[in-house]
Parts: sequence; structure tokens; C-alpha cells
Amino acid sequence: MAIARVGISGWTYPPWRGVFYPPGLPQKRELAYAAERLATVELNGSFYSLQRPESYRSWAAATPDDFVFAVKGGRFITHMKRLADVRVPLANFVASGVLALGHRLGPVLWQLPPTLAFDAGLLHDFLRLLPRSTGAAAALAREHDARLEGRAETTTDADRPLCHALEVRHESFRDPAFLALAERHGVAVVVADTAGRWPLIDEATAGFAYARLHGETELYTSGYDDEALDRWEARVGRWLTDGRDAFVYFDNDVKVRAPFDALALAGRLARVVGSREEEL
Repeated sequence: MAIARVGISGWTYPPWRGVFYPPGLPQKRELAYAAERLATVELNGSFYSLQRPESYRSWAAATPDDFVFAVKGGRFITHMKRLADVRVPLANFVASGVLALGHRLGPVLWQLPPTLAFDAGLLHDFLRLLPRSTGAAAALAREHDARLEGRAETTTDADRPLCHALEVRHESFRDPAFLALAERHGVAVVVADTAGRWPLIDEATAGFAYARLHGETELYTSGYDDEALDRWEARVGRWLTDGRDAFVYFDNDVKVRAPFDALALAGRLARVVGSREEEL
């Protein structure tokens, strides 16, 4: 049976302290607190800079055994190199410690900049570089450059499937050729709710679905009322009915809506799944 994991994009936000996080909770306990209540978190520090294996290990150790991290790919690859000539940067990203998450490693998210238009050749070359298993990722990690010497994680405790999701932000990606290319490579196109600023594409291109909820009416700020959550519950329900696991992350963090909206949607989906199991 397909499962849905609902979580938040990141967890270290000062305005959340004393609102979502209890007053006095040490910052080093915030991930554990969130992970006790939600099934997944999008790790986004990896977008801004290469992390270290010990950081990934500490994050894994702070979470339950069945917890899953989505890991956001580095902006050096997506925004600075703009997907061109990125084999070594991709090796560096993997070698920085992603594999240290072990069985808690979930999808890898690649977010493209709004100025990057659809280029079938460029995208094909990038997507075919992406490792599809942790074993392949470990092999790629061994191609890292000198910057990672002495601090690289280039082994895996087991060879597991590794999946990828792609979030696009240019209107030119509303193209059947893009969807065909994503499906060919088995990469999930992110269903991104961005208050209408960037494309919302809801098409099945992989065996799982990935959604990012950045705000319904105001980017990163507005929350999701009952009516909006009804719509997302129905959408995720369709993905589950189609047999696709679903990963849903709330990124409307500015007014501390993300964790509460995530808890609300997770609760709704748990009731739906529970009722289905009773029918079976």
C-alpha cells in the first residue's frame, strides 16, 4: 500500500520558538521535537553549502528509525552552474555526507531557478548523471575533487534505490516534451504551490509524488485553511490510490504556519488511510 509522508521544509526558524517549539526547548532538540510529530523533513541547508558527514549522522541520530529526510541539492549545481558541466560538483554534493543518513535518506530535491528555461538537451544530460541507487551514489562520490579530501563520505551501508524530484520555476516547462523527459528518467516533477507565481504541474512522471506548499495566496507566508487542506487531502489521496507514495512539505514558514499545516494534513491523511485499512 502506498504511503504519504507530510513534513516541513527545514526546522531551524527563530520565530517558531515559543510557538511551535515549547519555550525553553534547546535549539539542538528542535529536530527531534519535529521528528516526534512528523514523518519527514526537507533538509535544506544542503542547498546553500556542502555539509559534513558528521552533521548528517547527527541529524539521523536525532530522529526515529522510520523517519525520512528529503535532501535538497546544492544551488551551486542548479543556480550557479545552471546544470552545465556538473559531474564533479554532483560528486562533491554526494560526498559531503548525504549517504551518512543511511536508510533515512529519501528523495533528493533539485530546485531550478526561475530564470532557467526548459532545454531538453541540457536537462537530459543532467538527469542521466543522477545516481539511482546509494551504491551508484557512493561510486560517484569517489570522483570528488580536492575540496572534499579528508572529509568525504564515499561508502554506503547498503545498496538502496535513490529517487529524485525536480522543481521547475519557468513557464517554458509547461511542455509535454519536458514531462516525457522526466518520465523517461523516472524523476518526479514537483507539484509546487507558489501562490500562482510559478507553474503548478501535477503530472505523474515517477513512481512517487512530491509536493511543496509554499503558501496558497502569499508566497512563504499564508497558511492553508480547511478548504485548502480539503483540496490537498483529495489530491494526495488520488496519488495514493494510483499506488504512488507521496512526500509533501510545507514551506510557508514566515508566520509559523508550516508545522501546524503539516500536522493538520498529516492527521487528515492518517484518518483516510485508517478507514481504507478497515475496509480491507
